Amino acid sequence: MPERLFCCPLPAPATCLTTTCLVSPVICRESKDLLPLLQDYIYFYPVMKKLLFILMLAGTAGNASAQQPPNIIHIIADDLGYDDLSCFGSKHYRTPNIDKLAEEGTRLTNFYAPHGTCTPSRVAVMTGRISPRINDKKGLGVLFPFSKEGLDPEKEIAFPRLLKNKGYATALLGKWHIGHLQQYLPPQHGFDYFLGIPFPNDHGPERLGNTNSYGLDSIPLMKNNDVARRLGNNDLAELPSLFVRETCMYMAQCVKEKKPFYIQYANIETHTPWFIPKGFEGRSRYGAYGDAVEYLDMSVGIIMGYLRKLGIENNTIIVFHADNGPLVHPYPELELCYGRYAAVDTTLRHLLREGKYQERFEGGPRVAAIVKWTGHIPAGTEHPQLLSGADLFTTFLGLAGAEVPRDRVIDGKDMLPLLRSGDAGQSVRNTFFSFGPRGLLQAVRYNQWKLVFAKANQLLLFNLDADISEQRNIADQHPQIVQQLAALGQKAKKAVADDKALPENNRLAF
Repeated sequence: MPERLFCCPLPAPATCLTTTCLVSPVICRESKDLLPLLQDYIYFYPVMKKLLFILMLAGTAGNASAQQPPNIIHIIADDLGYDDLSCFGSKHYRTPNIDKLAEEGTRLTNFYAPHGTCTPSRVAVMTGRISPRINDKKGLGVLFPFSKEGLDPEKEIAFPRLLKNKGYATALLGKWHIGHLQQYLPPQHGFDYFLGIPFPNDHGPERLGNTNSYGLDSIPLMKNNDVARRLGNNDLAELPSLFVRETCMYMAQCVKEKKPFYIQYANIETHTPWFIPKGFEGRSRYGAYGDAVEYLDMSVGIIMGYLRKLGIENNTIIVFHADNGPLVHPYPELELCYGRYAAVDTTLRHLLREGKYQERFEGGPRVAAIVKWTGHIPAGTEHPQLLSGADLFTTFLGLAGAEVPRDRVIDGKDMLPLLRSGDAGQSVRNTFFSFGPRGLLQAVRYNQWKLVFAKANQLLLFNLDADISEQRNIADQHPQIVQQLAALGQKAKKAVADDKALPENNRLAF
């Protein structure tokens, strides 16, 4: 696959992020030409006329060959709450485009990010292996600009390498956060094209009280293995639009060259949203975070609208999920993110207990997820089965006709047969183990029951069907269930220590 060349045909405007024409959507004089193409999939956003950017793709649309394997669009939202989407119960944020994605696909209501924090969660998605198994069983915690660790391509296999071997073009637009040193960057893991940032947007310059700069006065915008530009605060607000544009451009280039593609659009704006794209500040009633959620929704609308106009909708599977749950108290950034409503509007509290950085309670790893594949996955359905982000590794390989590696334990399962069947009674697993990134077991879920290993050796038991917010500890009422789930946890810890498969399908006597 030829390298993307930022192929906007217009002269570079003054506010381009690089001299190679990373066009700022706000000023692109041809943006009005794209609006008629996208009206089928974009709602509530009159500001779109100012935000849509140039996509000079005349003549590239066309139906994919029936023999060509499906394209894959993988949208990873950053730090998004389970109930921050209208289709998952939000009463605050307007997400009509993601809602439409759910209407045309299936909602996964018991989908777990493999971990409750960004780096280990993304590592497990990319490798199909929970963090305690990787890098010689050292695991990976959250990475920072001073970190020397990363996902080692000499030791671990990320699925883009295997997709590439099957003829796929592979691209990542957005946030990486699995290692910023060159030996860990996306091209070393099988991505033909990478345009993005190697760590979160709040690891750069100080802004609005952000003190997480770690001594940096800028964030690098990477193009493959090189720094395309150092980004300051003003630039960071333009990045989300840039990544959406490049996602659409890459799709179009693959269609033109008749190549199947895997594109990971790794959204950044909902991660501690210091930098809201122009035209979206104040759009929601709920501060910068609400603005960021609505911008994420618009981004999905652009991508889906353009996919449809390229004529490849029926041969493209779209997977949407978050890397982990949202930022919640006691972090001081909250008031800046949510505005004054964080303090006065108690309805802003999330449905699930806790948020990111938590593995024990649902708010960290349990996330909203949607899958759409027109003509293959029944529309308007819901799957309540236990699923994990690690399952995407095996599922994507199955879609491409690639073999799952047999020289290592793979925790992910192929969930495509379940999704295609539309059978709510079928399951991939009945047990989910919530591990910390270095291997500490935090919780065990078996069907509707969840055992939490709390501090001071306290055991908490919840029935998630009756108490999704984990407010009523019923351990004293069900000692047999506590005992059996604790025993399962011991088996799981031993399995990880011995590098064996987790005991995920169990039949317990209660």
